Amino acid sequence: MAAYAKSPDNPIYRRRRRRNAIMLSLSAATVAFGLFWLAWILLVLLTNGAEALGPALFTQMTPPPGSDGGLANAIVGSLLMVTFGTLIGTPIGIFAGTYLAEYGKSNLLAHVTRFFNDVLLSAPSIVIGLFIYAVYVAQVRHFSGWAGAFALAIIVVPVVVRTTDDMLQLVPNSLREAAVALGCPQWKMITSICYRAVRAGIGTGVLLAIARISGETAPLLFTALNNQFFSSNMNKPMANLPVVIFQFAMSPYEEWQRLAWGGAALITLSVLGLNILARVLLARKT
Repeated sequence: MAAYAKSPDNPIYRRRRRRNAIMLSLSAATVAFGLFWLAWILLVLLTNGAEALGPALFTQMTPPPGSDGGLANAIVGSLLMVTFGTLIGTPIGIFAGTYLAEYGKSNLLAHVTRFFNDVLLSAPSIVIGLFIYAVYVAQVRHFSGWAGAFALAIIVVPVVVRTTDDMLQLVPNSLREAAVALGCPQWKMITSICYRAVRAGIGTGVLLAIARISGETAPLLFTALNNQFFSSNMNKPMANLPVVIFQFAMSPYEEWQRLAWGGAALITLSVLGLNILARVLLARKT
């Protein structure tokens, strides 16, 4: 009877094989559809941006209309704001995620915190930019790199909170029980055992947060704005790649458009590299 059920002569078996073949074909088609658009985007970016991806892009300042130049000031500005935004947002996210996983557990405050964290995680970045503009930029009456870093930090926090919370919940309770049985206080158990067990996962979350904020344009339009000169002073308006790309791409000047393609290719390759690195770190740990 079992042999007949798997026999090609069985109509039910043939119908199941057809359904399986159809679903496999549909799945392969959807994967190919998604990869096609990704490959097309990368091809267009690299084709149009390859000409600008030279030493001048990293060594020369943004030029006036009709002149040659690079994006050195925008690259440095983006690196500074992304770095400070990550340094501000990451500890807050790790501490909040640790509270949710280790102290809050399933109490009311933890549920409310997770809910609002999910809301902040899906909030449009332009809303965060407007918030920083209202509470910071409008009060000091000038744009600045710090305002941009604060906006990016707010975007980093929910990503790191979610990652830390999820990773710590994967730590086996047997490790916690063994530490407590040896007289280890909870804070020592968290820092010496739990963090070590999930450091690759938390690091992956931080890298993904950096990849997300690297290309954010809307928050920086309302906070850091732009600066056509080189400046490392975080208290003044600061050039950054997303805003410069936006302005140059919308301009009628061919040289600016070429630099915009180069900047877009640079950001895309950087984000792609960070995502690959995050996947590699997580795969090594698992």
